[in-house]
Amino acid sequence: MKAILCVDDEKIVLDSLLNQLMDAFGDEYIYEVAESVDEAWEVIEYMNDQGISMVLVITDWLMPNVKGDKFLVDLHQRFPNTTKIMLTGQAEENSVKNAFSNANLYAFIKKPWDSNELIQKIAYALA
Repeated sequence: MKAILCVDDEKIVLDSLLNQLMDAFGDEYIYEVAESVDEAWEVIEYMNDQGISMVLVITDWLMPNVKGDKFLVDLHQRFPNTTKIMLTGQAEENSVKNAFSNANLYAFIKKPWDSNELIQKIAYALA
């Protein structure tokens, strides 16, 4: 099985993302959400232990404790084949560059996002 993880400290954002992903991809993937980077690592470790491949991580940048680019760089070091998308309303330019340079960031999408654009980028990324 393959999984998609969405990380954002705002539950309303996670709910919206989850609905859009499920509408677009149905039961093709397992969908997980995390409201913090710590929670995301717990989900990733659990999935990895279960032999489930985390094929895509969509994360916010501005979160408590750990910023999205730092999380993606750490994720890339441990799971380089996971596709990474940053979806955020505010991110420092250097942080976005850091994610592209050091985490192999696939896409940067600003909030509020266009759902068609988001799903299209995800579909391309997973193809």
